[in-house]
Amino acid sequence: MFTGIIETLGTITDVRRDETNIHFTVTSSFAPELKIDQSVAHDGVCLTVVAVDGSANTHVVTAIDETLQKTNLSQWQPGRQVNLERCLAANGRFDGHIVQGHVDLTATCESVTDQHGSWVFRFRHEVGPGRVTVEKGSICINGTSLTCFDSTDDGFSVAIIPYTYEHTTFQHLRPGDRVNLEFDIVGKYVAKLLGR
Repeated sequence: MFTGIIETLGTITDVRRDETNIHFTVTSSFAPELKIDQSVAHDGVCLTVVAVDGSANTHVVTAIDETLQKTNLSQWQPGRQVNLERCLAANGRFDGHIVQGHVDLTATCESVTDQHGSWVFRFRHEVGPGRVTVEKGSICINGTSLTCFDSTDDGFSVAIIPYTYEHTTFQHLRPGDRVNLEFDIVGKYVAKLLGR
């Protein structure tokens, strides 16, 4: 389980295809602390660490075909920055919201508006069962826990404060870019019970 509070930015340094899988090598500040078989969220996608090189500050994760189809990972190239978060420790603070690291689908960034002190990002996604946002409800975008507004059946907006902008990949996000979305798990259960 994760919280959507980004710990650090990582950089993709190598992308290697292996049949239908892709292995990503990631450089980060906390790589020397990682262990093989540990779960780490990469832009909101829970991936298992399969190798660690502490001296090079790198770790390796593998994305299978199912993950590649549901996320934007197939577009990742060396040099790309990604949001990283380790699993929530049992005694840790729950500062964001319940995030599983199970991306539901990708959305498209429609617009970025500079509010001269903050930024408003608008996203559009396909309509479908469990894809529900509510005013002032939670959404996870590329692993970042955020609050929705201007919520519709196929879209929503979020406001980004300077700290989040500077310490996540939102600083690189432009209209037309695809992002990973994980809808609020509580909302998905309620939607299923209500047949939505």
